[in-house]
Amino acid sequence: MKKVLFALMGVFLAFSASAAQFTDGQQYVTIQKPVTGEPQVVEFFSFFCPHCYEFEHVWHVSDAVKKAVPAGTKVTKYHVEFLGGEMGKVVTQAWAVAMALGVEDKVTAPLFEGIQKTQTITDPASLKAAFVKAAGIKPEEYDAAWNSFVVKSLVAQQEKAAVDVDLRGVPAMFVNGKYMVNNGGLDTSSMDNYTQQYANVVKFLLTQK
Repeated sequence: MKKVLFALMGVFLAFSASAAQFTDGQQYVTIQKPVTGEPQVVEFFSFFCPHCYEFEHVWHVSDAVKKAVPAGTKVTKYHVEFLGGEMGKVVTQAWAVAMALGVEDKVTAPLFEGIQKTQTITDPASLKAAFVKAAGIKPEEYDAAWNSFVVKSLVAQQEKAAVDVDLRGVPAMFVNGKYMVNNGGLDTSSMDNYTQQYANVVKFLLTQK
């Protein structure tokens, strides 16, 4: 029984020590005007952003956060349109299509690759072709979703969310419409340390009021 108590105490102390290291202004920032009604965890990104590519495919922060947060926590990704010129708006709408069809996980890697690595996605037509192939849907399904009220609403939702939190750059992750993880304030001594700390900060912020 004592061993169990000591073990539990050790876990509690480890969490307390970890939590004590998370300081407003360092690992996270409290935003000036909290936003109500937003998903619990919101990640803003752009397929045109090199750092977003690393965030997703090199550091694997998004996956680490999803695994770390309590079951049932809503984690949402919004695409921003202020990068990529006119294509930024087009890709934001394509991401809304992905959200509407529930194929975000299928299209994320191919769109990043096509836009940043192979540069085979350069216009609406090549974007559609890559999306359809990755998602495993028919072109007409894409077109129907593209012109739907749901997708138009999701585009407006993404745009509004960025304005509401006064978004200045990507990648960025917000928790409960009140806190933003400070990417530059985390442990960069190693990839694993950075990724794990990022996930722990998000988990910690979910417990804050």
